Amino acid sequence: MQFTAGHMASLIATLVIVTGIGLSAARKVKTAADFTLGGKSSGVVLITGTIIGTIVGGASTVGTAQLAFSYGFSAWWFTLGAGIALGLLSVFYAGPLRSSGLQTIPQFLTANYGRAAGPITSLTSSAGIFFSIVANIMSAIPLVAAIFSFNLHQSAGLVFLLIVAYVFFGGVWGTGLVGVVKTLLIYLTLLTVTVVCWQGMGGIGGYLDVFPPYPWFSLMGRGWLVDLASALSLIVGTLSTQTYIQAVYAARDVQTAQKGALAAALITLPTGIPAVLAGMYMRAHHPAIAPIDALPLFILHYLPPWIGGIGIAALLLAAVGSAAGLALGVGTMLSRDIILPLRKTAGEQTMLWINRLMVLGITLLAAVFTFGNLKSLVLEWNFLSMGLRGAGIFLPLTFAVLFPGRVKKQAAILSMIVGAGVALVWKGVFPESIDPLYAGLLASGLAIVPGLWRGTADSKDKSSG
Repeated sequence: MQFTAGHMASLIATLVIVTGIGLSAARKVKTAADFTLGGKSSGVVLITGTIIGTIVGGASTVGTAQLAFSYGFSAWWFTLGAGIALGLLSVFYAGPLRSSGLQTIPQFLTANYGRAAGPITSLTSSAGIFFSIVANIMSAIPLVAAIFSFNLHQSAGLVFLLIVAYVFFGGVWGTGLVGVVKTLLIYLTLLTVTVVCWQGMGGIGGYLDVFPPYPWFSLMGRGWLVDLASALSLIVGTLSTQTYIQAVYAARDVQTAQKGALAAALITLPTGIPAVLAGMYMRAHHPAIAPIDALPLFILHYLPPWIGGIGIAALLLAAVGSAAGLALGVGTMLSRDIILPLRKTAGEQTMLWINRLMVLGITLLAAVFTFGNLKSLVLEWNFLSMGLRGAGIFLPLTFAVLFPGRVKKQAAILSMIVGAGVALVWKGVFPESIDPLYAGLLASGLAIVPGLWRGTADSKDKSSG
């Protein structure tokens, strides 16, 4: 990648301004509750920014263009599925979750299914989210290496420091405030990318002249089972992710939570299309490049230098910001649901620093893990991540939100364990079989249905008595 002085000037200015916003958010953080939930005073803009700042990351930009370079429009499923999930979050989940007055998914499930649900949910969800953090770091490392001519170790170190600055001091204030700014930068870049792609290819006709309808213009271009699993994994995974639920908990009231989630859904849905167009454009004009370089190279070669620098900075911030938001979600779950029960006398300041150290440790571990997987597809890690999150948590959470008291506690706990466990081992044991998400959800459902029947029978007995 060749950077001009114009590229570098706008890139550095953008990074400095946005990093400063993240650090300035530390002034709003006085307690652990401020760090994780912003004092439960967030408005619609901050809620939307927190969600978008996490979900519009390396996967929805660099990763989507990477997959589109090889398969076309089936790469849209990441933001399409996430947008559908956020719409469901707004309509069905946000009200009951915000009304509960809690902070985490494990706390909510503990209130419905007993103490054992907390640690199980925290550990299984954290394991799934970890792979999404890895995917976003994986997206950021090549950008840093190209921008600053760093080797991979130096690039990973800088990405690690950017994530720390983004969220370590400001918590949810940092992810929310920077998320708003990052969203504006991303959409400025993606809008410009769309216009340049459209003009460069001569509209949809130009794309149709180069690419056959299947697989390039099909949402099922990689096969029905594969792409349906991708769609399903995004829906159940997004609805089972602490970071997005945490934004709901941070809202000042139920209506604010619902409006923020709905705004995030509407913004997220179309986000993948410009990245898909850029990936296909680069396949048509530069078929020999590495797929992961499709969007960065397009921005550098075809956008004016001043906006190209902002665009590269926005891509870097997208990956870093998403990793930071996810690390905050994992840190909150582990500190609140694993550490706090062991240190019940810990004060607010102690919990604040435990939260921060959790974020630090998770980010460092993910950066180290990335080194052995730099050549893999970014979206594959994200689909795996979403599947692991949703397989064990989605059904128990959905019943707790929509039909509280209808599932036996023992059945719900068993559902969490077998759903996550089957999804985790399935890929290794049956690598050529169906997607692990199908197996995990089936196992979770088989465990929960008998408990649902017993719960219904119990309810009838009580009402007749």
